[in-house]
Amino acid sequence: MTHSDLDSVVAAVRERIDPDEAERRALADAAAELESRVHDALADLPVDADVLQVGSTARGTWLSGDRDIDLFVRFPEDLSREKLAEYGLAVGHAVLPDGHEEYAEHPYVKGDYEGFDVDLVPCYDVPTAPDIRSAVDRTPFHNTYLTERLDDDLAADVRVFKRFLKGIGAYGSDLRTEGFSGYLAELLVLEYGGFEPLLRAAADWKPQVEYDPEDHGTRTFSDPLVVIDPTDPERNVAAVCSAENVARLQHYARSLLANPREDLFFLPDPPALDADGVHEHLERRGTTPVAIVFTAPDLVDDQLYPQLRKSLDGVADGLDRRGFDVFRKTTFAATDAVLFVELSVAERPRVERHDGPPVHVRTHAEGFYDAYADGTDHYGPFLDGDRFVVEREREFTTPTAFLTSDALFDVALGKHVESMLREDGYEVLVGDEVTTLAETFGRELGRYFDPRP
Repeated sequence: MTHSDLDSVVAAVRERIDPDEAERRALADAAAELESRVHDALADLPVDADVLQVGSTARGTWLSGDRDIDLFVRFPEDLSREKLAEYGLAVGHAVLPDGHEEYAEHPYVKGDYEGFDVDLVPCYDVPTAPDIRSAVDRTPFHNTYLTERLDDDLAADVRVFKRFLKGIGAYGSDLRTEGFSGYLAELLVLEYGGFEPLLRAAADWKPQVEYDPEDHGTRTFSDPLVVIDPTDPERNVAAVCSAENVARLQHYARSLLANPREDLFFLPDPPALDADGVHEHLERRGTTPVAIVFTAPDLVDDQLYPQLRKSLDGVADGLDRRGFDVFRKTTFAATDAVLFVELSVAERPRVERHDGPPVHVRTHAEGFYDAYADGTDHYGPFLDGDRFVVEREREFTTPTAFLTSDALFDVALGKHVESMLREDGYEVLVGDEVTTLAETFGRELGRYFDPRP
């Protein structure tokens, strides 16, 4: 690769992602009008407060087509939580009369203005980030830190890096994606001085990768990527970023450096599968898929997906321990949720081997022998080499028998998932029955059967 090859690709990508002057002006005008409305609403309240635009649109790191305006209303830190919520909602509804309330750590108003998605969030005006009273109080400090350090060239490289992360499927700090947040992307570009130097560094990362821009960290972390928040010495900005997404960035950084091309910035999803397509994959693979299908708990994704993953791991472990050999697994959700496990073994013998201790370990060997000596529902005890063995009846010979039994609830399940399974029931699909999932989850099954880095 020559330097100019990558430069040409980046220039072409920027043609597609950089907001034009009209788009920038429209956003600036909308933000100014909204801020003016906030000031008018604050004049009617018995507190001193101000408003600050934050996020990528405030820092010039937003991509063309992004329509988000984030306004934080900062209230005195001695204000009660109740009053913060009351005043924050009052301002929000005054500014966005058609908006609706959502809830993070406390309620805020979300709405539409001139085609922009607006979040109007109350927070505390604390002196430093470690003094925060709620998680959102950090955001203004992030904004100040980056605004002071990102020039136009670095902001442009942040936009390119964000588009690259989106293209490879590693962008987003939600717990469904477990990828790179916008703030983390900005800090990494700032640390390495641009998009290309960041790519070259990431291509050679050897996790654990640690970066502390202010050299002030006070905690240790076990995450594969550690970026100490420059405004908070106790926080890892990259805590949510999974090892898989760190590896994904490394792989595609190497790929782009070796062969610069635009398509990595805009990779399409694999095509959705219909039932016939799923069937063809199952025929080709010769595995046995099983799926537990149930009504998804009424939770936001950041609460739902950790519970789904915990439940998936628990179910897979239960199947593995019973000899069905988990080949691969995944989970997905819409109105229904699915725990999908692909197995190498479809059926086990009606007996299983149970090894006892060596005969020379006298106390344990005699105890094992006596426990089985008089029974008729097993074979043995007998000797295999120097140890006792029995062959006893297996509890479950098929995955369906296990998954439809009460033993399912002995595995580790997410709290709300377990409640739904117990109270609403669930369906177990085995083998070709899973093809019916394609009607709702064809895209997810397409990604599963066409796996990419």
